[in-house]
Amino acid sequence: MNAPFRIRETGIELFVRLTPKSSVDRLEGVETSADGRSHFKARVRAVPENGAANQALEKLVARALGVPGSAVSVVAGGTARLKTLRVVGEPATLAKSVAMFGA
Repeated sequence: MNAPFRIRETGIELFVRLTPKSSVDRLEGVETSADGRSHFKARVRAVPENGAANQALEKLVARALGVPGSAVSVVAGGTARLKTLRVVGEPATLAKSVAMFGA
């Protein structure tokens, strides 16, 4: 199984499948898609208009990892369900945090 993130020099890239218009803001663990790639499942209450769902996702991930909101940004898949988020910080520490909430 592939990890739902990739370590980078300045942090990590996190792969997420986002469901907007949910009843709660929540990360729901790791899921593997048909092509064998892993990603986190996330739900946010925000609607997918004017980037609101992406902003809610950035805040949710920042809270879960204990990093400032400014450290998390959607870098790919802005209008798609499958997104790549960049999280800036110490890669090894972030990878450990991701492993904990992905378990």
